[in-house]
Amino acid sequence: MSDNSVAGKHILITGGASGIGAESALLLSKRGANVTIGDLNEADGNALVQRINDEGGQARFCKVDVSVGESVEVLFRTAISDLGNIDVVINNAGIDHDPKFMLEIDDATFHKNIAVNVNGVWYCMKQALAHMMENGGGHIINISSVAGIRAAPTLSAYSAAKHAVVGLTKTAAVEYARHNIRFNAVCPSFIRTPMVENVLSKLDERGQKALVKANPMKRLGEPQEIAGAIAWLCTPESSFMTGHTVVLDGGMTA
Repeated sequence: MSDNSVAGKHILITGGASGIGAESALLLSKRGANVTIGDLNEADGNALVQRINDEGGQARFCKVDVSVGESVEVLFRTAISDLGNIDVVINNAGIDHDPKFMLEIDDATFHKNIAVNVNGVWYCMKQALAHMMENGGGHIINISSVAGIRAAPTLSAYSAAKHAVVGLTKTAAVEYARHNIRFNAVCPSFIRTPMVENVLSKLDERGQKALVKANPMKRLGEPQEIAGAIAWLCTPESSFMTGHTVVLDGGMTA
């Protein structure tokens, strides 16, 4: 893959202030993309934008709560105003919950996971679709999880939401292929991100070891490893790929 194959593209990343989103923003900007970072975390988001711009890239930050449709509208309007038409949208913003069995999870936790992890993707997809249909096409990449393609005991609300993301991705891919708009999902397993570190902190030592060794490679994935796959999806080399789930799990689902 050419390192400049995304040069000049405008790529919007939600949840871009940390973890997989931040690593994706850094890598894509190094390869010449212009990046809009949407996140609730203003401090980390602005710091990342400053770093990218200091290193010669072009990035903007916009605070967004993806669970609120009006906030997502502002994000897209601001991004287009600042950096022009959007070529790729990476829907990465998401939350999890404390590991508990279903009867121990309250309704508020379930609804919050749906609000951020499903409604947030829905709002962003609709904004992206409307824009891309007016501008000849584009690519929408939704970050799901291995919990979206298999059972995830003690993470039922999160798993339900991530399964929904895969369903939205596949359905939209079929509906909008004729408009030159592609949709793909990325399904990582346990990656060394703030979200996974939070889950680990809630487990005892035995649980932590079991989680880390849950795949044949016996380690957590690194955000950079996921960012590399996302960066490839942003290139023309993935142009015949739509409706697919890219599973990055160290062999967990083999």
